[in-house]
Amino acid sequence: MRDKELSQIENTGWQRAAVLGANDGIISTASLILGVAATHASHQSILIVGISGLVAGALSMASGEYVSVSSQADTEHAALVKERAEIAADATSEHRELAAIYMQRGLNLDLATQVAQQLMAHDALGAHARDELGISERNTARPLQAAMASASSFAMGAILPLLIAVFASSKYLIPLIPCVALITLAFLGGLAAYVGKANILRGMLRLTFWGALAMGVTAAVGTLFGPMG
Repeated sequence: MRDKELSQIENTGWQRAAVLGANDGIISTASLILGVAATHASHQSILIVGISGLVAGALSMASGEYVSVSSQADTEHAALVKERAEIAADATSEHRELAAIYMQRGLNLDLATQVAQQLMAHDALGAHARDELGISERNTARPLQAAMASASSFAMGAILPLLIAVFASSKYLIPLIPCVALITLAFLGGLAAYVGKANILRGMLRLTFWGALAMGVTAAVGTLFGPMG
């Protein structure tokens, strides 16, 4: 049962991350296409911009996530190296430290001391990593996995406005892309709220508002700067 509950928590985190990545893909790519379409650019130019936005956005998400999670992984590794050295240098103090943590969680002194002793006898570094540092096998940083997940979710969102640009004529892009994008954003906002046990209507309105604002501002910029030819 505990493994099942932990798995559900992990899945919820990945689901929320995937939804947020898809949101980014939809908003940024739809805004980019609208901004270029507002300049009365050719259909080919719009497609090139949309494809470039998808590729650049996905790679940017991947690289940013990889660097961020790699930094987290380096921090975790340094903390584990330090903790291993402290255990080797003074296991008694580390035992008292671990017992104090369990006492703060509600155990009495005798039970906390016994638990700390048994856990350290089984896996001293693992016990300190989990209960002192908050590092476990389930939540340890995985840079490559995080980068691939971010790039994939962004691309899945970005492909929607791009497909509209591929199959719709240029004169229908400006009304069609915002309508489809906002409907999709409302669905994803509600889904993210549902997964996170939050207010669904608030999640839908929040995401559609910011999506509409981003697309509106970008389209206004395109209109302001006029035709591209």
